[in-house]
Amino acid sequence: MRIDPELAATLAAVADEGTLDAASRRLRITPSAVSQRLKSLEEQLGRILLVRSKPARLTEAGEAVVRLARQVALLEHDALAGVGIGDDGSERRIVVPLAVNADSMATWFLAPMARLSATHDIDVDLHRDDQNFTARLLESGTVMAAVTSEETPVAGCSVAPLGVLEYRAMAEQGFADRWFAEGVSAAALARAPFVDFDRRDTLQHEWLAAMSVTQQGVPRHYVPASHDYAIAVSLGLGWGMVPRLQETPGLVALGGPTLKVALYWQQWNLRSTLLDTIAAEVAAEARRVLAPVAPARRSRR
Repeated sequence: MRIDPELAATLAAVADEGTLDAASRRLRITPSAVSQRLKSLEEQLGRILLVRSKPARLTEAGEAVVRLARQVALLEHDALAGVGIGDDGSERRIVVPLAVNADSMATWFLAPMARLSATHDIDVDLHRDDQNFTARLLESGTVMAAVTSEETPVAGCSVAPLGVLEYRAMAEQGFADRWFAEGVSAAALARAPFVDFDRRDTLQHEWLAAMSVTQQGVPRHYVPASHDYAIAVSLGLGWGMVPRLQETPGLVALGGPTLKVALYWQQWNLRSTLLDTIAAEVAAEARRVLAPVAPARRSRR
């Protein structure tokens, strides 16, 4: 049995766009034609591939088909580039979905993406998630590659170290003067509010544990955006674990351990010139701005 590449690409378009109508506009066919292609593919495979909700949601079988569709598109792009099709200015752009954690996106990841977009016909589709969860997007076929804290490769993927994001407990000077006038003690930390990224963020909790303070009962704010998180700390909303790359002159260090998050690049294990080019550009930027990978703890944003 063969999976028709056109039908698989249609399923991928629906998964990307969220609805059959949006996918039809992208594919420049009618919504009825999109529906008919999906029905034909499901009948051919004998599997339900898409839950027709809003937004549409892939089943496990649908994820496998979308992963195939993206791999075919990537290899086709490489092949067309290899024979010079598109060098005359004709369109041969490809969407490259990538997963990246919020702190990397806010600090270093966009620079290599900008350089790549200036020299390659790609449309980058970034998916932001906690670095402990970006690998799941690889498994589902949602993305081709990911910045992740997972050192063990996802099935069908290769992995390479990028570097280490370092975090220090920081606070705005006025906040520190108010809450830590007599020093950063366990008693003061139990009262001083801190800023959490979201309810999956454990960096502040681990730093408190290292300072012999339990995080239960300590006041906290939630600011689930990396740039806004750093602003919130700099404005004195609370103290927080701030990446060294986001430290500003108005912040003071509270001491205690520097927490280190090792980051890795995982990508589909395909012989793809484009994907390897993206990986090389990302790795070069990571070497420039991140600390070298060493045995390190994992967490967060």
